[in-house]
Amino acid sequence: MGLVTGFRVFDPDPATRRWAEAAHGVAQALAADPGIRARNLRHGGTWFVGVDVLPNAADGSIAGVPLAGAWRAAVTPPAAWHAAQVSIVYPGYPGRDPDESEANHRFRVIRHAAHVDGLLPEDPARRRYLREPHGFILGLPLNRARAAPLMVWPGSHRMMGDALRHAVAERDPADVDLTEAYADARRAVFDAVAPVPVHAEPGQAVLLHRHLLHGVAPWSDAATAPAEGRMIAYFRPQISAADWLAP
Repeated sequence: MGLVTGFRVFDPDPATRRWAEAAHGVAQALAADPGIRARNLRHGGTWFVGVDVLPNAADGSIAGVPLAGAWRAAVTPPAAWHAAQVSIVYPGYPGRDPDESEANHRFRVIRHAAHVDGLLPEDPARRRYLREPHGFILGLPLNRARAAPLMVWPGSHRMMGDALRHAVAERDPADVDLTEAYADARRAVFDAVAPVPVHAEPGQAVLLHRHLLHGVAPWSDAATAPAEGRMIAYFRPQISAADWLAP
């Protein structure tokens, strides 16, 4: 991807804005559906997780509007775009679910639930393995909101990537328990890098390196957002594990 900081915010683009406007209408309907809403609310009802809920076509279009914009020149588009996530954050985020530990909730508040996508916890011990190797993360804001912004740790993709490559070495990535390597690298990032908020509006696009540490800030008292909450669509096309490990 060639990003020094590991992320880029693109200037407003008319084609991207048209897609965001079309997706916004669809997302509003999805979030209002009682069944869909019940399946997707997390953290005391303050986050609609919305993984794979947007019914975009394989070419990325939604309601006949093409998925387009200047950002496309910076990525290798997949053969088929997956159904996008619609992430909606509401006032009070992050609330605490009954089954969430105090430590996990505190990490979400203080560290913005910082994570690298695709390293999924498994079994009761929640050991982490590479299960969803994404090529990149593309965020497309669906409404104007300054609340609960995306948080990134600039340059952290280099530290995280180096640590994970060292842990895997010559083995099959799918077989390697990355729990300790991931946790140690994340702590090193916290010690060395200050997180920054990323703000963008419909028509803009946010591109993240696949190894970049990122999360979501709590909803502050001074936050501004429409009643529908802060809405962003995310695409994370999958690639091979070998390509995911590459710098």
